[in-house]
Amino acid sequence: TTEAEVCANCGKEGSDTIKLKNCTACFLVKYCSVDCQKTHRKQHKKACKKRAAELRDEKLYSQGHERAEGSFCPLCVLAIPFPLEQHATFRACCSKLVCNGCSLAAHKGGLGESCPFCRSPLPKNREETLAMAQKRVAAKDPEAICQRGTHAKFNDDDVPRATELLTEAAELGSATALYELGSMYMKGEGVAKDEAKAVECWELAAMRGCAESRHNLGASETKKRKYDRAARHFLIAAKMGHKDSLDVIKRMFANGVATKAQYAEALKGCHDAVEEMKSPDRDEYKKWVGM
Repeated sequence: TTEAEVCANCGKEGSDTIKLKNCTACFLVKYCSVDCQKTHRKQHKKACKKRAAELRDEKLYSQGHERAEGSFCPLCVLAIPFPLEQHATFRACCSKLVCNGCSLAAHKGGLGESCPFCRSPLPKNREETLAMAQKRVAAKDPEAICQRGTHAKFNDDDVPRATELLTEAAELGSATALYELGSMYMKGEGVAKDEAKAVECWELAAMRGCAESRHNLGASETKKRKYDRAARHFLIAAKMGHKDSLDVIKRMFANGVATKAQYAEALKGCHDAVEEMKSPDRDEYKKWVGM
């Protein structure tokens, strides 16, 4: 027979008239009422906090192993190498990040100065670029809003506006915006310095496939000397092709705080990811610009 579910505080069994509700933090116990939950809180707090942390870690380390959607070229559908801004161009007309290889192929194919993805004519000046971007912002495109946020931060030196835009983009699903917000909180750039808030932003971004945020989480854990947690983050990022994370695991292995197996897995994973990002068009672009 199945053991009856009971209220963790008063012991009442659940029934058609007594509906038991889970502790939503740990899901270890149930209560028949809010009063019982409040009464039992002091007794339950330690176990609840421990299990809630375990559940959070399960989610943190099991999600975000695949690159974020915006880090793939929409034309060749290959992941874009890191750092993204060196290997792709953000198109204000459609908010797409098009890799250098596809841009070169489109130009050779006769598209001239048109966008390789949406075929819109390229803007002739800053005003046209801003008008295109604003159109995408008005359409609530999260990546367009994120770009406007980073522009406000780095080009306009308007940090309050940048924070507002990046927060909106993050709420709409932009992992890049969460990464940028995390960096601002960590450094105290225009916002109160808040390491916990920075880590929270990076965790959300990492679970959405942001390798840069995953790398920063590894660095944060390293500072706390929590090397096992750090290595797990760096390993995930390295297997996405993030070479900086691979380099860190290599140093950790040399210093005895990461295992040989972790380094070997990171090395193979990073190599495989980098190989998968290669294409003839991308190789041709590198030769064309002397990369």
